[in-house]
Amino acid sequence: MTTTDTGGSGSFSSPYLDRIRTMRHVRNGKERVIEAILFVAAFCAVAVTVAIVAILLYEASTFFEHVSLVEFLTGTEWTPLFERARYGMLPLLVGTVVTSAIAFLVAGPLGFLIAMYLSEFAPPKLAEVLKPFLELLAGVPTIVYGYFALLFVTPLLQKLIPGLPGFNMLSAGLVMGLMIVPYVASIAEDAMRAVPMALREGSYAMGATRFQTAMWVVLPASFSGVMAAFVLGISRAVGETMIVAIAAGQQPNFTFDPREPAATITAYIVQVAMGDLPHGSIGYQSIFAVGLVLVVITLFFNLIGQMLRRRIREVY
Repeated sequence: MTTTDTGGSGSFSSPYLDRIRTMRHVRNGKERVIEAILFVAAFCAVAVTVAIVAILLYEASTFFEHVSLVEFLTGTEWTPLFERARYGMLPLLVGTVVTSAIAFLVAGPLGFLIAMYLSEFAPPKLAEVLKPFLELLAGVPTIVYGYFALLFVTPLLQKLIPGLPGFNMLSAGLVMGLMIVPYVASIAEDAMRAVPMALREGSYAMGATRFQTAMWVVLPASFSGVMAAFVLGISRAVGETMIVAIAAGQQPNFTFDPREPAATITAYIVQVAMGDLPHGSIGYQSIFAVGLVLVVITLFFNLIGQMLRRRIREVY
């Protein structure tokens, strides 16, 4: 019979305990390496965002040294390519808002209904077939959507709306909405599927129908994900370039009529980036000013999403 002496003047150290300590040190070292990698990844995302905003602020400050901020935000003429340049960005802002609003009116309800059907009503085998086809739309190049709007949707609308110009915000907005439907539907459907099945079973046990369960149990539980889908969708619409550049035209018009042609912020940035204005000129610097406005608009939509998420959590 053997005994282990752990008392007395010192602690007993065995090869077994040394091995445990070594394994613990190795495990802790691996954990620290993984934490460092994750920190670097998160830091890179934050650093890139900060760098983009910093560059926009720096370049835009040069523009605002020559152009009044009041004129930029309230002016209704945007003619940086003319000899008598005007830098009122309201025409670009209105064009962006109108096309994005049309796109969201299409993609929001349609994407939500598709997500609800795939998550709550579609048979599993049918959902497995439909979802890949839906996500396939997200892989279509936006320039293809642009020419689809110009060559198919616009002629179709001209038959319904006599006198509709060849370039118009309505056609661009409708096709933009179709383009972002997969983003909204996919993210919203994933959020709904993440709701625990126990909540659905409890609702069914109380006598609720499938539709009632979807609207009053699944939707509130997945509201954060659904709002994230909407915010991502409208942010995608605000930042879309090729569809509006091809189908809506590049003429800055201060009009809320979707039947009229107009230019958006992104379309103007593309127009200048193609070399219409010399590098370093005031007109060229204007793309950083309007780009900063685009960032602010996207931030605004994200803040709205955060406020809605907090409110729905308080209600439920």
